[in-house]
Amino acid sequence: MSFFKKLFSSEKKETLDKGLEKSKATFLNKLTKAVAGKSKVDDEVLDNLEEILVASDVGVNTTLKVIERIEKRVAEDKYVGTEELNQILREEIAGLLSETNSGNATEFVIPNVQNKPYVLMVVGVNGVGKTTTIGKLAYQFKKAGHSVVLGAADTFRAAAIDQLQIWADRVGVPIVRQDMGSDPASVAFDTLQSAVAQNADIVIIDTAGRLHNKINLMNELTKVKRVMQKVVIDSPHDVLLVLDGSTGQNAFEQAKQFTAATDVTSLAVTKLDGTAKGGVVIGISDQFKIPVKYIGVGEGIEDLQVFNKHEFVDSFFK
Repeated sequence: MSFFKKLFSSEKKETLDKGLEKSKATFLNKLTKAVAGKSKVDDEVLDNLEEILVASDVGVNTTLKVIERIEKRVAEDKYVGTEELNQILREEIAGLLSETNSGNATEFVIPNVQNKPYVLMVVGVNGVGKTTTIGKLAYQFKKAGHSVVLGAADTFRAAAIDQLQIWADRVGVPIVRQDMGSDPASVAFDTLQSAVAQNADIVIIDTAGRLHNKINLMNELTKVKRVMQKVVIDSPHDVLLVLDGSTGQNAFEQAKQFTAATDVTSLAVTKLDGTAKGGVVIGISDQFKIPVKYIGVGEGIEDLQVFNKHEFVDSFFK
């Protein structure tokens, strides 16, 4: 497996390297200490590696999978030197991510669908960077030559509507909105009708992020989806869950709650640049068997990237 094949532009790769710097430095410092004075990978090294992976928010279950795979490699090869451990880790973690179809893309592309527009419904709790992610997605898709329409269906908070309006103005894309307290499904319906009339390529729908009552959230999201299907029969084509990577294990709990409330089909993990918890990307993808599509590695408008497992693993372990 080639981890050094050029997939991203040098500028994009530099942004990814910088965004994962804290995670990488913390992980590699611990790994260096774990293998100090050791010439081969033995039980003690594996025990230390297990602790390091768990501390990096990879998660217990995923960590155990990684350790089992490395143990198998050690048993098959009879002797594995500690200098080979970093490369083996890269290969096994990329292998895990491949099992969920995570990280195959290198650019922002819209899949072909039978009925335009492509409808992306975005879910996630307040404060994870959901609206910002929508704005940056709109920017990237417009930059790629696609026509975009935003729908402000998080009508529970006036601030959410206003924030999405700011992003729509900044990016230069149309937005469909109603007053705070309006029916979210009505906003979604109007958005899709508007997008169809404009022959738009993609619609991105913001939704409320309340988790205090999962049944209400489930009912609301189900209603939004049902109403959208009256306009575009096979929508939404993707339900993107936005998670705050800096919260570590709390992101796992949010993923658990939302996957129970609706059919999440992809993930965006934000705020990876401000923390040493980059391992959460690996754990959440593996635990929930949902592909990671996008990662946030900085505050700039260009710092939302498509997730590519080879580039991610290379930056994380470089």
